[in-house]
Amino acid sequence: MALGVLCILLWENSWIPKEDKRHFYLTYGIIALAALAEWTGIQLNGNESFPKWVLAGVKCADYVLTPLAGGALAAQMKLHNRWQTALITVLAANTLFQIVACFNRWMLVIDDQNHYSHGPLYTVYILVYLLVIILMAAQFLSFGRSYRRQNRASLYSVLLLVIVGIGIQELLGSEYRTAYISLTLGVTLMFIHYSEFYQMHADEHIRLQYTQLMTDALTGVLSRHAYMTALQRYADPAGIPGDLAAFSIDINGLKTVNDTIGHKAGDELIIGAARCIEKVFTGDECFRTGGDEFIVLTRMGKEQADAALLRLEQETASWTGKLVKSLNLAAGYALVGEHQGITAEKLVIEADHAMYAGKAAYYRESGHDRRSHRTDMNRSDRA
Repeated sequence: MALGVLCILLWENSWIPKEDKRHFYLTYGIIALAALAEWTGIQLNGNESFPKWVLAGVKCADYVLTPLAGGALAAQMKLHNRWQTALITVLAANTLFQIVACFNRWMLVIDDQNHYSHGPLYTVYILVYLLVIILMAAQFLSFGRSYRRQNRASLYSVLLLVIVGIGIQELLGSEYRTAYISLTLGVTLMFIHYSEFYQMHADEHIRLQYTQLMTDALTGVLSRHAYMTALQRYADPAGIPGDLAAFSIDINGLKTVNDTIGHKAGDELIIGAARCIEKVFTGDECFRTGGDEFIVLTRMGKEQADAALLRLEQETASWTGKLVKSLNLAAGYALVGEHQGITAEKLVIEADHAMYAGKAAYYRESGHDRRSHRTDMNRSDRA
């Protein structure tokens, strides 16, 4: 019944992959069959209504399935190492041995009243049982290394529970039938352990997806999605800090570089611009909102804003790339203190106006034509 309830819990769990679920179902099935074989052997012992071969077959299944149940518990960890290979080899050899022994009275001797006793080679089974427990312990220890330290104690406790349950039955005699209770408790606790593991894995995947959504893939600064989220945060003018500042920054001459040198060079410019912006606005919210467009939301006054523009100019002046010699940015800012009752979105528009004024001055002074593809390499190097 406990294994049946466990199957229902497993079926309802949406975090565990279907392939792993099938493996768990198989493990539970083996434990259930092994327990049923042991119970049936006890019921048939001394029952003369059944022929001897039925009792011999049931006990053979018991001796095959009992170590296999421990092996199936270890196999849940899906480790492909030498311990797993050794475990599979031992279980396969035991299965073959038990089938042969069933017909040769090696493991089991049945008298005329259908009472069974251990055969001359029963110690082989005990050795196999101990070997399976050792290999199962080795797998648990190996698997524990993949967990954080705080998760290992519970994993090793599960192993200890199973070993103690099996040990009580094997060492204290047939009156104590605790092996399958401990195995059932073991797989139940392993299910809890796995559920937590898959939940942690799913949470980590969600965090990774969120990070990817909020981060620009090319530059590593905040993404356009993060920018839209920030605008929503400052959508109410009443909730905007009085010293909020918005900077609008754009790369001058990017189209020329793309058309004359190539988009790889253009990407180098975009990444270079992002690094320069990050150096100036350390700890502030820096967003890439378009191809060569950046927005910075920070908190500062007019003097600090003018100083930031100067530092940005100095950073870009010292920048040099592998494909492009220099970088030039157009930048402008707007302050909430100069536009009372404004939203963050409108503040950015004001910053855009200031930036475009600087961009127009750059193209006037440099002689660059933003719309022309016919620019020589020396000009593109200045872009």
